[in-house]
Amino acid sequence: MPEVMFAGPDGRLEGHYHHSEDPNAPLALVIHPHPLHGGTMNNRITYTMYRRFQMMGFSVLRYNSRGVGRSQGRYDGGIGEISDAAAALDWMQMINPNSSELWIAGYSFGAFVGMQLLMRRPEIRGWISVAPPADDYDFNFLAPCPCSGLMIAGGRDNMAPEPVIRKLVEKLNTQKNVTVDYRLFPEADHIFSQQAELIADALEDHVTTRQKNLFAPEPASIAAPALEHDAEPEHEAEAIG
Repeated sequence: MPEVMFAGPDGRLEGHYHHSEDPNAPLALVIHPHPLHGGTMNNRITYTMYRRFQMMGFSVLRYNSRGVGRSQGRYDGGIGEISDAAAALDWMQMINPNSSELWIAGYSFGAFVGMQLLMRRPEIRGWISVAPPADDYDFNFLAPCPCSGLMIAGGRDNMAPEPVIRKLVEKLNTQKNVTVDYRLFPEADHIFSQQAELIADALEDHVTTRQKNLFAPEPASIAAPALEHDAEPEHEAEAIG
C-alpha cells in the first residue's frame, strides 16, 4: 500500500507508506524540506532516507504537509506543519500497535519540524537531522533533548551553515545522557547533490549501531522485506529550506 491518504488537522494528507511484513518492525517517519521552496515528499534526500529505512526492515512513511501535492490546507509557518507530522505519526502508530521502536528523520525545514515533534512525543527513540536550519530557527527548545541522534551537515552549505550546526551539536552533547553522532560532508552544499547515498549510509550505520547497543539485542531477527514496486519519483533536486 505505497500511496495513502490520512486525516490531518487541516484536511487530508497524502503520503507514501511501506508496511513491513514483521508486525514488530520499527517505525520511521520522514519529513520533507520547506514547502515554499519546493519541498515535497519526493525530494531526493527525503526519498533516499525513506528507501533506506525500507531496506532496513522498517515500516516507513513519507508524506506531503498541508498544501503540498494532494494534501489539503495551506502553509502555516511551521506551527501547522508540526501538527501534520504528529498526525502522520498517529496514523502510522495506529496501524502498527506492536512496533518495537520509533524514529524520525527530517531534511532542512523537515529537520526543524522533526525535532519539534521529538519534544512532544516521548515514545520517539532516535532521530536523523540533515542540514537543520539552525541559523534561521531557534533550536533552544531542545532543553533537554529527549534522546540521542544523528546530525548531518554540508561543509559548503550556505543555507544551513556548518559552524552553526556544529555549535548546536556541541551544545546538545553537554546534556546528560545525550550523544549526537555528527557527520560532516565537506564538499556538500545544501542540496547534497552528490551525497544522497552517503547520507543513507550514515543513517543506516547510526541506526543499526544504536539498535545493537540500546534497542535490539538480536537485530538480525528483523528481516528486510522484498522491496515493493514503489516507482522512484521525479525528485525536486533544487528544493531547499
